[in-house]
Amino acid sequence: MLTAIALPYHALPVSLIERHRLDGLAHDRGGEKELQFHVAAAVPLLPVWHEGQLRIVRWGCRRGEGRALPVGGWTKLATVESGYWSGCGAAAVDVPAALGLDGGVWYAIRQGMRGVLVQDEGEVERVYVVCEPASHYYGVMTRSDWMPVLIGERI
Repeated sequence: MLTAIALPYHALPVSLIERHRLDGLAHDRGGEKELQFHVAAAVPLLPVWHEGQLRIVRWGCRRGEGRALPVGGWTKLATVESGYWSGCGAAAVDVPAALGLDGGVWYAIRQGMRGVLVQDEGEVERVYVVCEPASHYYGVMTRSDWMPVLIGERI
């Protein structure tokens, strides 16, 4: 399962980086500065495009953080298609990403991935990454049974 994404540092506005104190997520990859967002972080975050605005929101819901939402950071495409999330008032969002991390393997992402944005009972916005069964190649590469639904591509 996808456990992190990375974006070039310059892909996010400086004002957004400062407002959410994202400098702690900065890493160097071959001389280029990037921001890495990990689901295992103390406060897991993801960037999302929602209604034309780039925002930073919580990635999923952990045990004890909310009673109304499922625990985890992912949802199956079949669950989205069943209408489950529309009953929760969720909105479809795009998660920008240049790289994804799964099974210890970083891989390139061209345009990002799909997500659903929902508010918990405390009105905290949370995003769940939409996943589908892994392609044969993705499964061999990452040893994972699930992969994120990518925008405009399939690995």
